[in-house]
Amino acid sequence: MAIPHETIDKIFDAAKIEEVVGDYVSLKKKGANLWGVCPFHTEKTPSFSVSPARNIFKCFGCGKGGTAVQFIMDIEQCSFAEAIRKLGAKYHIEVVERERTPEEEQRRDHRESMFVANDWAAHWFQEQLWNTDEGKAVALSYFHQRGLRDETIRKFGLGYCPAKGNPMTTAAIEKGFTEEYLCNEPTTGIGTGISGKINGENGKPDRLYDRFRDRVIFPFYNISGKYIGFAGRILVKKDNTGKYVNSPESLIYHKGRELYGLYQAKQAIIKQKKCYLVEGQMDCISMSQAGIENVVCSGGTALTKDQISLIHRFTDNVTILYDGDAAGIHAALRGIDMFLAQGLFVKVMLFPDGDDPDSFARKHSAEEFVDYINKNEEDFIRYKVRTLLADAEGDIQKRTEAIKSTVTSIAYIADRIMQSEYIKLSAHELGIDEVKLQKYVTDEQRLRFGPKVITPDEPLTSTQAAVEQSKQKQQQQQQPAPPVDKLDINSRNLILALIQYGMRTLRFDSNGQELCYLVGDYIQIYMQATGLRFQKPIYQAFFDAFNANKGYENFIPETYFIRTDNKEIAQLAVELISSTLLLNAQDAEGQLTDNEMQNQIIRLLYELQLSDTDNRLLLLDEELREAESTNDEERTLALYQSQMQILALKREICELLGHN
Repeated sequence: MAIPHETIDKIFDAAKIEEVVGDYVSLKKKGANLWGVCPFHTEKTPSFSVSPARNIFKCFGCGKGGTAVQFIMDIEQCSFAEAIRKLGAKYHIEVVERERTPEEEQRRDHRESMFVANDWAAHWFQEQLWNTDEGKAVALSYFHQRGLRDETIRKFGLGYCPAKGNPMTTAAIEKGFTEEYLCNEPTTGIGTGISGKINGENGKPDRLYDRFRDRVIFPFYNISGKYIGFAGRILVKKDNTGKYVNSPESLIYHKGRELYGLYQAKQAIIKQKKCYLVEGQMDCISMSQAGIENVVCSGGTALTKDQISLIHRFTDNVTILYDGDAAGIHAALRGIDMFLAQGLFVKVMLFPDGDDPDSFARKHSAEEFVDYINKNEEDFIRYKVRTLLADAEGDIQKRTEAIKSTVTSIAYIADRIMQSEYIKLSAHELGIDEVKLQKYVTDEQRLRFGPKVITPDEPLTSTQAAVEQSKQKQQQQQQPAPPVDKLDINSRNLILALIQYGMRTLRFDSNGQELCYLVGDYIQIYMQATGLRFQKPIYQAFFDAFNANKGYENFIPETYFIRTDNKEIAQLAVELISSTLLLNAQDAEGQLTDNEMQNQIIRLLYELQLSDTDNRLLLLDEELREAESTNDEERTLALYQSQMQILALKREICELLGHN
């Protein structure tokens, strides 16, 4: 599809990075920027920054960065055109494209075709629920009996697949969907699996059937609201029939990476700064209907790191709500350490026997429900210690296991102050010496994570400092630190100057006559006159792109470079704009006075030339050693002369820079 450049520019201008990212990541203001947990890699301390002023994002952990369009491309794993369409829809900007050719239609991505099939199936299931006699009599009445209101049923997109025949598959084929996308190929992940396939035997043809036949349907949405899979629940218990059937793993659906209800809950989680985690879909839906919308469901399976990372995008605080039976208690304990490992703050609450979140929500108002949680949720350590000790009464082996399990959990806590407080609490609850418990935790950390690294925020004793200093000296003697690449740093600074100041004007007085140059032109003239060149191709490509576009009306370097379809150049632009290489920490918006800017640009050119001379001198040293070793007197003399010239140039630059 060809999207007009005018439309693309309009969407770039309309898309506010904080709004786009805020749909996926919980952001907190800190200074001029917003910060959150990176959605692209697992981290405990937020290193993901959003700059509303620059309209870009940057993760200082994994390095990803770019515009709102790049964010959508990365988070949704979609093409540039798809990202533009998504943002166009968000900001109500019409994206007019020419019709696909038959060839382009055939080349559509498998993922997109599967999304289309799932979207059709979801609406078909909903149609059966609301507009057929069987659906209303069997499925809709079931949901009503479970206490769900119509608006809630519609909010979660619930549906129904009829009991007899294979009407969904038949309708899908009539609609033009092929077996490739109705069924599922496990080895490639292609296909939704909304239909199953029975291979024919004894000359009989293969047969497709409705996977979710005679079940109410709970659709799974991805974080942006697309249908990615389904869970089907039987209404009447049958022998040798599982309660739930789920969509198979595919290119677009991975059960261990999704949380039911997150699409509906994400804004409430951000607003409430807290997430409730339950086991079943009905638990999630009933709580949401009761007014507690910041709730998600793990799907009744063991929690995974990916699911916890999803929660961490939106909040640091989680309360696990499970049934009060033995299975619920075990499930709560099992998930705690994974939350701690990712730096979340965890509380646990178990319902009274005979109740679960679904039944409790139907008996109480939202205010009563939240009040009950606030009064009964327990800090995870207190809960764990109390639960384990209750099982260990009078049993030394179980008591030992309880202590070890508690130590393991505390060892996952990265915050030292919090860890220290938990050690005090647990020592009291377990009835053991606090110093011993601290030693157990330290030993566990060393066993799991290697020797403890002392960081600047942890004060050293005088003895520790002396030992650490001695170690550092030994390491420095054994392995010299790698040299700083000043040429690369100065090249990057000059490229950043081009972004910030490239279209501003420098003015020089020459014998009473004012000479004016664009900053970009002056840099080019200076580099040509001195023979300077960027060593890395990406820097030269950046410089060439600037020179190729500077003549266009309304050319704004920063806007152009972060929006360019050259991903490598765009990535460099975002990295430089976001980095600590800013020419002046107080000048993030490029508001130096003309004189200050002029002095800054000239100084940067001198610094680049100085680092270039240092590199040339290093190369000359190598050539001199080679010439002297071969007794090549003529070459040696010529190299010495070159060396003297470059040294003289270096002294001159140092004087201009004020270096001793």
